[in-house]
Amino acid sequence: MDNVYEKLMTCLASVRQKTDFVPEVALILGSGLGNYAEHIKTECMIEYTEIEGFPVSTVAGHKGRYVFGYIGDVPVVAMQGRVHYYEGYPMTDVVLPTRLMGLMGAKKLILTNAAGGVNLSYKAGDFMLITDHITTGVPSPLIGQNIEELGVRFPDMSEVYSLRMKSVIKEQADKLGIKLQEGVYAQLTGPAYETPAEIRMIRIWGADAVGMSTACEALAARHMGMEICGISCITNMAAGVTNEKLSHKEVQETADRVAKDFESLVTEIIKNI
Repeated sequence: MDNVYEKLMTCLASVRQKTDFVPEVALILGSGLGNYAEHIKTECMIEYTEIEGFPVSTVAGHKGRYVFGYIGDVPVVAMQGRVHYYEGYPMTDVVLPTRLMGLMGAKKLILTNAAGGVNLSYKAGDFMLITDHITTGVPSPLIGQNIEELGVRFPDMSEVYSLRMKSVIKEQADKLGIKLQEGVYAQLTGPAYETPAEIRMIRIWGADAVGMSTACEALAARHMGMEICGISCITNMAAGVTNEKLSHKEVQETADRVAKDFESLVTEIIKNI
């Protein structure tokens, strides 16, 4: 794990050669929020390929860069494009971008994603406030020797998603007239969508939505002491819930359809947390 920390420090030094911007809030833009950076009063943009040792996203629609700037008067850093475990990277690389934003100075993290609806009362286009998560389906990024510089060996995970931030999100969603579901997010590896049997299992576990990202990032950020919130855009109902076949095209179309509301909500969250 010494190599993991050394890699982080190399990436941080590479970023600092390009900007000394210190964000207060870090934001990971999931599907449907790829264009959110247009709302940021941009100070600097750094392509992932410009950062020494940085893992690069290979997913279509993920631009692959950090955007530094302001939402209102709040200094933010936004990730346009995240790295997924299914792309073949080790889990320590998957969470490296999140950890790096924490090392840049960000104390708060807003996670967003596209997810499949497991809860039978959900429908495509809903937003779900993440109240908790299940990471049983993916390796923990904390496996191996602990990196003492980041956090303790056995971090408490009884409140991964900040109660304070959840309260702010619900208040802002109500003001905007945006319906907000609340539920548990389960992360599996992907890249294949889950089978109907797997979805039934996940529902038994207590999950309301399922996806291929986010929870591992939240775990790594909480290990570092960051305050975290998360919102899923339910872009499709999971396998077996309907008779529809699942496709990335459907996910993107739904995400694009509700993008304006998602962007408005994220902006108000940043201004009020």
